[in-house]
Amino acid sequence: MTSLREALVAALKSLFKGKSFLKALLAFWTTTPVTPQDVGTTTKVNADPLADFLAEAEHLLLGYIEAGGLKKFSRKLKRQFRERLRSNPACMLPSYNSQLPTGNEAGQYLSLDVGGSTLRVALVELKGRKASGSDSGIIRMDSFKIDNDVRNLRGTEFFDWMAERIHRTVAQDIGKGHGPDHPLLAGLAWSFPIEQTSSKGGKLSGMGKGFLAEEGLLGQDLGEIIKTACQKKGLHVELSAIVNDSSAALLSEAYITPSTRFSLILGTGVNIAVHLPVTTIDQAKFGDRPSSWHKKASHVIVNTELGMFGHDILPLTKWDKLLKAAHPRPEFQPLEHLVSGYYLGEICRLALLDAIPATGVFGGTVPLSLEKPYSLDTETLSLIEADTTPTLSTALATFTARHPTPGYQPTTADLSFLRTLASHIARRSASVVAASLFALWELKAEAEQDLLASLDETSSSSPSPFVAETEAEVRTVEGKTTVAFNGSVVEQYPGYRQYLQGYIDGLLAERREGDAAAAKAGQIALVEARESSLRGAAVALACLS
Repeated sequence: MTSLREALVAALKSLFKGKSFLKALLAFWTTTPVTPQDVGTTTKVNADPLADFLAEAEHLLLGYIEAGGLKKFSRKLKRQFRERLRSNPACMLPSYNSQLPTGNEAGQYLSLDVGGSTLRVALVELKGRKASGSDSGIIRMDSFKIDNDVRNLRGTEFFDWMAERIHRTVAQDIGKGHGPDHPLLAGLAWSFPIEQTSSKGGKLSGMGKGFLAEEGLLGQDLGEIIKTACQKKGLHVELSAIVNDSSAALLSEAYITPSTRFSLILGTGVNIAVHLPVTTIDQAKFGDRPSSWHKKASHVIVNTELGMFGHDILPLTKWDKLLKAAHPRPEFQPLEHLVSGYYLGEICRLALLDAIPATGVFGGTVPLSLEKPYSLDTETLSLIEADTTPTLSTALATFTARHPTPGYQPTTADLSFLRTLASHIARRSASVVAASLFALWELKAEAEQDLLASLDETSSSSPSPFVAETEAEVRTVEGKTTVAFNGSVVEQYPGYRQYLQGYIDGLLAERREGDAAAAKAGQIALVEARESSLRGAAVALACLS
């Protein structure tokens, strides 16, 4: 640019010195140098704008992990986890589950799983770790859709609806020794806010998600509400354990795999539960629990509410910032915006809105459907990435059916571009989740060593019953730690689990290389927890028994 300016100035000076305009102009064109940099830039822009855009997208989405960046990010997350174990009342919440299953628990239990779109009712029989293996132990299960009509049921009407469905499932078993004096014990996996007051009770809070069931019942005990509704149907049911979905997944897999200390839920939303020493958590978070609970509890399952983390440390792209700017609660769950199934499609849509006019992909025309926020869902991306054929015929058919452009038929090159872009977004998600799991694993490892050291100092005069438990936890962390997982993204998105495990393994390898004392860095293994909500509710109940 400097040479061009100098040549232009020289031509003008010649003109003013008396040269003809034509001669000056000729001199300008013949003396203006064309640098190799100019050629390279021009060639790069014109040669393959799609490849250029994808390279930029990869850098924006994944550049932060280079040169040890993922480890640095994980350390920042660990600091936030530690801080909020001691402060924030909205996350890092200790459950009432202080005991992990031994694997010897046995019995028949009623399990209820209430989610945003489905009620599932099951009779679960636990036969012990050796007998059950990977079998869920579900004797009978019915699933009932929760549509808008059900969501609009007010107050007790919703719980009466629940009781009717419970009756349908267990009616033929209800006479087998169950009555007013011997109720059928039930465990509940409840996917809504609740102010838990005991292992089997909690005050009903606003349910959100379009539900009206809390009307007239706010603050009442959820267990008693369900018990009363069942009694109307002649069912003698007693709710004896309440767990959230992440705690249920951890308990469910721990019943089968003794090394399970974490669970990951990654579908529409994201969450992680972790088994931690009680001493890592601020006393205020435990509320008014009886002293008997604290005497027995060296460890507790903690609901991290992972989506709430990441403030000021997340690797945000311009598309993340657009999503955040349009979000009604941009600061509520910042980490979830980068990783969960609800948002991955929207990030891709925003990137496409950027790419289509800039590169000419999809004929340079944005499909009308993609103008609407959240119109490109993660399921569509999953189906497109699942097509590995040379022609991408299934991907083409899927995208064209869901997002047609009048007068333009998408090409294989268009869908190949979209597959690659979606892959970068999925890999970024997996890297953030891996950093979160690794940070919590390191936090647990450090907390167990700290607890063991403090117990050793006091055990000489008064041996603590918690020493053996903590020593076992240290051995687990130094050996193999299992993460129970479920959810549509981690289960079904093509390649996601492999991305996630790869990033975790990389972080473990960095830890070994960077710290000689960390030679026993252990392993972190991902294991699918099938039917975890139902089985986990039953296991929670069995542990109490």
